[in-house]
Amino acid sequence: MSGSNSSPFSLDNIPFGVISTADNPAPRCATALDHEAIDLCALESDGFFDSIQGFGKASIFSKPYLNDFASLHIEIRREARQHLRDGLLQLREDKSKANRYFIPLDLIRNHYPMQTANFSDFYCSLEHAQNCSAIFSLSESPNWRVIPSVYNGRTSSLTVESTLTRPHGVFKAETGEYSFMPTKKLDMELEMGVFISKSLKPGKILNIKDAKEHIFGFVILNDWSARDIQGFEMAPLGPFHSKGFGTSISPWIVTMDALDSVKSSVMVQQDHAPLPHLTWKGDVQDATFDINLSAGVIRNGKSYELTDTNLNELYWTPYQQLTHLASAGEGLTTGDIFGTGTISSARTNQKGEKTGLACLVERSLPHTGLSALNNDGFVWFEDGDEIIMEGWCINKATGAKFGFGQCRSTITPAVRLDL
Repeated sequence: MSGSNSSPFSLDNIPFGVISTADNPAPRCATALDHEAIDLCALESDGFFDSIQGFGKASIFSKPYLNDFASLHIEIRREARQHLRDGLLQLREDKSKANRYFIPLDLIRNHYPMQTANFSDFYCSLEHAQNCSAIFSLSESPNWRVIPSVYNGRTSSLTVESTLTRPHGVFKAETGEYSFMPTKKLDMELEMGVFISKSLKPGKILNIKDAKEHIFGFVILNDWSARDIQGFEMAPLGPFHSKGFGTSISPWIVTMDALDSVKSSVMVQQDHAPLPHLTWKGDVQDATFDINLSAGVIRNGKSYELTDTNLNELYWTPYQQLTHLASAGEGLTTGDIFGTGTISSARTNQKGEKTGLACLVERSLPHTGLSALNNDGFVWFEDGDEIIMEGWCINKATGAKFGFGQCRSTITPAVRLDL
């Protein structure tokens, strides 16, 4: 948790989301600048985008989702974003126009921003995989360094809501009996979510050199996990209820145009040469993104720092993940999202403590604890805990800072059942 009062939504950013307000409850598209949302539906209806090909009478931003905009050619989206960068400050100075288009962020409700048909989640951090293998006494799967590991999730779990209900599941109770009960080992996984823009017809195979043009933008993603439920159900087909009960994302999508300023090389060397279709074809300095990520929790008024990591410390990059996702001819649909997998890194603090671990389960090893958590007996999330994830970038050309906003959730008690 940065604790900064600066807004992540600068002119270097211009993110996209879907909002509603008390006086206009219809969800519609918006962007954000500083501490205000800008109603793109109202701007569009007043002709702000008429000069841009693909707009006119299309009513792209009146929809309760961004799919129509995301599916436009990348050059059209880039022109629309630049038009906003050029015009928003001037609009804000005109009080009559500002009152029509600009809305304080604390007066809006955010909505899930896309129509999503498919959600997949990866497992691509070397640090995370090694720690989990040690915890569960597993050997590394021979496929892990050959292909990005991934499974299909369920879209019904995707949400921008600010609460998360503790889930029920089946696992062994303290009595030794297997029971259906609320999880006692509720965990997070700090990831990034990647939204698809350009579709790909089934039967086609994506070339990694074209992967960029299929990505609309990134959000922060919390892949909630119930570790006791997961431990029981995992074999032989993988997680189900232990993951499917909730996947939270930050509501504003930061576009590829904004992220062009934070392109980065990969910080973790791939020691098994990728197969040709997964080999990055561009400049090595452009293979991934330099996005600083953090997670913290507030419990009973006290704040704890949980994670300090970076997207560029993943073993497999988002471009490689997307290429693998479409490599068997499944195709891609505008609005699809995939999670990068838990972004754990090997970084440490001055005490030598591993600060880069992006979930609680990894802290159960003897050498992975944080003294601040251990001293207070912090092991798993409790009801009432508020988990806050953030992501920040530094524009390499200008030094300007921008970000994703927060993925923020409070845990509420499990539903009481009458069985």
